[in-house]
Amino acid sequence: MAKIQFSAFVFLFVILVNNIIPHSADETLPPTIFILGDSTADVGTNNYLPDIATAIKANFPHNGIDFPNSRPTGRFSNGFNSADFVAKFFGLKRSPAPFFFLTTLKSNHFRKHLLKGVNFASAGSGLLDITGPNLSVVPLSQQISQFSTVKDNLTALIGLGASEQILSKSLFFISIGSNDIFGYFLSMSTMPADQYIGLLISAYSDHITNLYKLGARKFGIISVPPVGCCPSQRLVQKLINGVDGCFQPENDFAVAFHSALETLLLNISSQLPGFKYSLGNGYRMTIDVINNPHASGFENVDSACCGIGTLNAQGPCNRTASVCPDRRKYLFWDLYHPTKKAAYLAAQTLYNGPPYYIRWRTVLIVGLLDDECKRHRRAAVITAFVSSLL
Repeated sequence: MAKIQFSAFVFLFVILVNNIIPHSADETLPPTIFILGDSTADVGTNNYLPDIATAIKANFPHNGIDFPNSRPTGRFSNGFNSADFVAKFFGLKRSPAPFFFLTTLKSNHFRKHLLKGVNFASAGSGLLDITGPNLSVVPLSQQISQFSTVKDNLTALIGLGASEQILSKSLFFISIGSNDIFGYFLSMSTMPADQYIGLLISAYSDHITNLYKLGARKFGIISVPPVGCCPSQRLVQKLINGVDGCFQPENDFAVAFHSALETLLLNISSQLPGFKYSLGNGYRMTIDVINNPHASGFENVDSACCGIGTLNAQGPCNRTASVCPDRRKYLFWDLYHPTKKAAYLAAQTLYNGPPYYIRWRTVLIVGLLDDECKRHRRAAVITAFVSSLL
């Protein structure tokens, strides 16, 4: 999405125990990680799309101001995003590279990157192909087609049996859905909300099933945050209702979407053998920070750090936008997206938070206990997770 999803795969849609757990050179490789979703997880996919008026990109300042060497990479953030932090938890330096980047590599470098995983996430994308129809984005259906191509290449490199084994133990993170909600309200759709949510859930079911058919087994899914609390949507609230605060209709939609998604995953887990998942409640995590910002060290949870005008939300974050001096005090980086700190804290909760925020951390537990990545974590962490299963 070019919008928010507090991975969101997404916030994505993810992170940390307290800090990144080190590993030595003689330890086994991290699990292969595949990331799908929208702008909360995009690490440069849209950089490779045509430079047209409807392009959604972030490969320019002030984006990346807190990234190494202050480099704008295409992330809609002042630094790393949730996809990076998820990958760090599992032993990588940052998120796997975008799919389009891999297509530019020579064969030896291609294989090296492929075995780490791939990031397919595209800013502006949605569960539905009709979301953002005039935008230059890669919808989730096409991201899955790209994954199919990756699987074919992996099979050609190491053989069918080995590729199936790797994919069955790989981790698939998905952070998406916010743009579909934005699209519903922006279009002033006359379709009843519950019917539209049913449409989204049906699409989500198809996407997960297609990934499963391609070999995916372990899923980490991030639900939609309170999108009505984005700085841009606070302006909508002011415009429509004449008062400050979050635009509640969108938040109500996000809550209903999470409930439907929770039911879907329970049903799928009973139908697909070997299917494992964890579901992060992006809404609860984010709204709790908004309602009690000082507990997380934030001082501003309604304005964008980078932008122009009222709430810094009347224009995009670009070279001419104003930037807050201390990004650590802001929840939002721009009109829709979280700051690096917000993404880190959300991911930390997703990775090690209580059941109030996470349903079924099975996928993460299994990922930690697999032979090829169990040595990546301190014995104390593994013991704690094992104990939680007893």
